[in-house]
Amino acid sequence: MKHKPFIPLIINIGIFVLGFLRHVRLRKASRFPNFSAYKTLQRILRHNQYTEYGKAHHFSEILQATTPEQLFIRYQRAISPNDYERFRPYVERQKNGEKDVLITGRPIMYATTSGTTGKPKWIPISRTYLYNLYHRMSEHWLYIFIRQRPRAFGGHILQIVGKDVEGYAPDGTLYGSVSGVLVREIPHILRRRYTAPASVMNIEDPQTRNYVIMCLAIQWEDLTFWATANPSTIVELLHTVDEHLEQMADDIEKGKFSVDIEPQYKLEIGSYLHANPKRAEQLRLLRQRYATPSPKQYFPYLQVLSTWKCGNAKVYIDKFMDRFDWRQTRYTELGYIATECRFGHPVDASRESVLFPQYHYYEFVDEQELDMPNKHFLQISELERGHRYCVYITTSCGLYRYNMNDIVEVGGRYINAPTVHFVSKVNGIVSLTGEKLYEAQFIRAVHRVAEMHSLSLPFFVGFANAEESMYEFYLEPGKNSRDRAERLLPQLAEEIDQAMQQLNIEYESKRHSMRLKAPVAHLLQPNAYSRFKELCLKDGFRDGQFKFNLLMQDSYRQGLFNKLLQTDNLNQ
Repeated sequence: MKHKPFIPLIINIGIFVLGFLRHVRLRKASRFPNFSAYKTLQRILRHNQYTEYGKAHHFSEILQATTPEQLFIRYQRAISPNDYERFRPYVERQKNGEKDVLITGRPIMYATTSGTTGKPKWIPISRTYLYNLYHRMSEHWLYIFIRQRPRAFGGHILQIVGKDVEGYAPDGTLYGSVSGVLVREIPHILRRRYTAPASVMNIEDPQTRNYVIMCLAIQWEDLTFWATANPSTIVELLHTVDEHLEQMADDIEKGKFSVDIEPQYKLEIGSYLHANPKRAEQLRLLRQRYATPSPKQYFPYLQVLSTWKCGNAKVYIDKFMDRFDWRQTRYTELGYIATECRFGHPVDASRESVLFPQYHYYEFVDEQELDMPNKHFLQISELERGHRYCVYITTSCGLYRYNMNDIVEVGGRYINAPTVHFVSKVNGIVSLTGEKLYEAQFIRAVHRVAEMHSLSLPFFVGFANAEESMYEFYLEPGKNSRDRAERLLPQLAEEIDQAMQQLNIEYESKRHSMRLKAPVAHLLQPNAYSRFKELCLKDGFRDGQFKFNLLMQDSYRQGLFNKLLQTDNLNQ
């Protein structure tokens, strides 16, 4: 007879005690969010007032403010809203060993993500941020899970994170994934329940990596917790099981992998696979009984599945909703998390993330004001339910009034503080699976390829197709380039793809792992842009306000361009 995984009392008590303390502090901070924001901003500025950045921007003078309102006003006057390029010169100095530049002392690591110029952003991670903020938020995150599902950590844990170490800065400071570092450092009593070591993410080949991850997981019938940011990852991993279940059963029976793993990781990763003929036979029987076994069959005790559920996520979620037993498994929103900042996470079953004003200082601009020269920056207590805002953050990692280029929508309130969920990137940035592809990068890629072939491309536009998890390029060649462009069309798509991979490390990663499919290119009719504008004006767009990005996710506009392909009849 099968038994449900037990309630792990020692683990749950430890998580409950630590998490409850964080929960009490969150409730206190949410009771007076503006005052919490005031104290947080004070603390960040005071800690970094003698850095190069702090002295140049008069942190000491800002700190002479005696009221929250006065502090906020002084801070806004002294520091203009920033994108990453404003911080890059300071970060470069830090990477070469200077201290007290953006933050007091030196970072203990860097997290990397893509940037508008094609150069990766290096986000300095201070010791304060990693241990006093990120650790504490993680403790609260785990606490929420055991409140919802006491058996969440009673079995094995499958948590997919980034590489803990991707390389080293010139001064020897590592760069990698913050979540990867945290998994590496979790207490042994919890780490021994993980299905795989952190080094599994270092396997270079994505198909092999996916195979090893799921082979190590599926050897355990008692998997109870599964978390990964992108739901597209769930789709890929389930497909891997569908394709290779018999091979996995053979490996589990022998306790040895049949795929090639890099020698430096093979011993550690191999030690996590145990010879289990009984489990192998169970998996073979599942294959005989079900043409395509699902997690509800091979992970029958799964308590929690957690991914992003906002933004474009629904496209991927719909692909696996029928493969889990939602009476048994609770599907939760992972939370509003980015490389630059862990903003917050839900405290219940909703998709709304509770913000943490005791850890970060947040500012917001109403979506309607994004194109205005004089924006009104709102405090956390000024947000209105149902309204959408762009987020600016100040953190203990040396990001000051940093524009996240994220649009969030306000839900209800947690005590007196607003809750939010992610809607999309601001126009000009598109993200299907976390790649954050900038319009400027797409433009540079197209120009680079056009110059390579001496092609005239007076107009082009790109669309993110969430249904197909791919990008589509629409090219309008000049008169003398049309014949060559038509002959080279598949090659142009491939070369633009390669150029975008060179310009954006996260796009490269998603393409390499096949979470993003290869893009396709389409040839537009002559004067397609003019015809497109005419169609839009007929639909009610104002001529004086007509504008759009050259890279977007907009099925309506993409549909209009599909009517303007060279092989189509415009009058149809």
